[in-house]
Amino acid sequence: MTIILGIESSCDETGVGIVRLGSDGSVELLADEVASSVEQHARFGGVVPEVASRAHLEAMVPTMRRAFDVAGLRLSDVDAIAVTCGPGLAGALLVGVSAAKAYALSLGVPLYGVNHLAGHVAADTLEHGALPAPTLALLVSGGHSQLLRVDDVAGQITEIGSTIDDAAGEAYDKVARVLGLPYPGGPPIDQAARRGNPKAIAFPRGLTGPRDAKYDFSFSGLKTAVARWVEANETGGIPVDDVAASFQEAVADVLTAKAVRAATDLGITTLVISGGVAANSRLKELAADRCTAAGITLRVPRPRLCTDNGAMIAALGAHLVAAGVKPSSLDLPTNPALPVSTISV
Repeated sequence: MTIILGIESSCDETGVGIVRLGSDGSVELLADEVASSVEQHARFGGVVPEVASRAHLEAMVPTMRRAFDVAGLRLSDVDAIAVTCGPGLAGALLVGVSAAKAYALSLGVPLYGVNHLAGHVAADTLEHGALPAPTLALLVSGGHSQLLRVDDVAGQITEIGSTIDDAAGEAYDKVARVLGLPYPGGPPIDQAARRGNPKAIAFPRGLTGPRDAKYDFSFSGLKTAVARWVEANETGGIPVDDVAASFQEAVADVLTAKAVRAATDLGITTLVISGGVAANSRLKELAADRCTAAGITLRVPRPRLCTDNGAMIAALGAHLVAAGVKPSSLDLPTNPALPVSTISV
């Protein structure tokens, strides 16, 4: 048995996860503790990098202690450490990587600098087991909307589509602000949409024309369309629930249609949806319907594993250890723009 410690600090969550890698390659989650600084960013309507970095500094040790208490382990039980080294906010990444280096050096264990995005894919293995090869992953979060071909979560991930402007999560936050809903925008829009009519307003579906890139996304135009509709109709009172439902339907429609199309085109029969927006009720519902119709197996981790967390980083670290991947050096750098094809550094 091998104990892997995972550290995540790419944005506004300080995550510490601990997993046990079995001799048969199985990965068991022992602890998943998260400290979020989202309330500190709410008044700004988005993440403030300096605030996030300071919050990570304050939360790292207490979160680490909670994780080991939950797991019933000691630091001396750790056999390897995985840490997010990119992509993400520069200062926030530095806090996590610095902590991981200190722990690795003091414990004399190998260090793995890993890709945050690959971690989101690996999170699904904690709930549903090994990924079939190949698997298609739809990663949707506050900063990313991507379609990824996953041939090996520890060795080969290829981006086949991405957003050319706002990610889906960013669009949710901006539309929530227009509608007077709290930050982050995903949960309140989802809640309001359940009371609304998704067909009330015909909002545009970006990059869905015959000449558009088949697998890329664009949500900036949709966000602008919502803002203009609200501005044009505000004198008569804004039906917030209908606007939210119509906006959410447009996002879910594009994400699921492109994901199913990509899987079908590539002959892939398993789709994993991960990232914070994967917790959205309409996205999961529509994806399930379309995957069933197309004969595709849909896998979505439970909501806690979809958002940023240390468990997904520990899981990715376990897969790297199992695959015999070479550890990182102690001069491991951070890379805020680390491409998803670079799984470990």
